Amino acid sequence: MTAIHTHPLGIFLALVFIVSMGRLFWWMLHVPPAIPYEVAHVTRTVQAVKRILVPVVDSDYARRAIELACRLGTEQKAEIILLAVLEVPLTSPLGVALPGTEARLNEVLQQGVEIVNFHQLPSRTRIIRARTAGTGILQAATEEEVQLIVIGARPKRQLGGLGSTSEWLLRRATCELLIDRQPA
Repeated sequence: MTAIHTHPLGIFLALVFIVSMGRLFWWMLHVPPAIPYEVAHVTRTVQAVKRILVPVVDSDYARRAIELACRLGTEQKAEIILLAVLEVPLTSPLGVALPGTEARLNEVLQQGVEIVNFHQLPSRTRIIRARTAGTGILQAATEEEVQLIVIGARPKRQLGGLGSTSEWLLRRATCELLIDRQPA
């Protein structure tokens, strides 16, 4: 009769194999609970946000909108596009030189870039000329193919009131729109 020789390393490898196979079978037989379609759909659409447009002005509520956009885009490393709309009066041509206003808008955009850099997200800045802020924002949203616009709304004294630009965008935006309005 032949004797079976066992080596401690062989015993150890056999135990590792048995434990691994046992865990694999346990995992295969314990199916996770089904996720309702609505939950899966909403999760997928939020994860699809890869480009966020944030219109900026020199105000605390606009800086808060940048912060909110960064927090919303952190998980998917979304690109934050900071937009300053240079509103040109109807009495002037769109290409009129407005160096003081453009310089101030560049300063505001630079402040926004600092907020985005703090969150380590990719960002771009853009100044667009338009007759109204709403048309400029929608034009940029279409050109940049953004999935979400985050806009800070000026706190109003009357209940439920939004600014004219926010209301205009709410009616005409072709992508998701998030309006951050702080209480007065």
